[in-house]
Amino acid sequence: QVQLVESGGGLVQAGGSLRLSCVASGGTFIAYSMGWFRQAPGKDRKFIAAINWGGDTTYYADSVKGRFTISRDNAKNTVYLQMNSLKPEDTAVYYCAADTNYRHILSGPNSSNYWGQGTQVTVSS
Repeated sequence: QVQLVESGGGLVQAGGSLRLSCVASGGTFIAYSMGWFRQAPGKDRKFIAAINWGGDTTYYADSVKGRFTISRDNAKNTVYLQMNSLKPEDTAVYYCAADTNYRHILSGPNSSNYWGQGTQVTVSS
């Protein structure tokens, strides 16, 4: 059983940056592909970014491509989401997810096996 804990959310002005972290415990971190999702108020949870176990394969939603970067440090059991050029529409609760199957991460929020509790990101205009 993998436990995931996100941190790094907060309030930032439009154009600013934040870095989210997600620390995993209770499992073999390198066995898992990792992803970030977000859920805005009144909307469905949506895929943002994914990274495979080795960190050499990543994939992004079009809405964040070129602004967000996913990375991982397997020695620290941590996955990161660097968010630059933030926009008010990026406001949401951000969740990290883990699954042994990279394709499950890409398939959307109903496919990933493990989830964190979420961290709030608010971007003011």
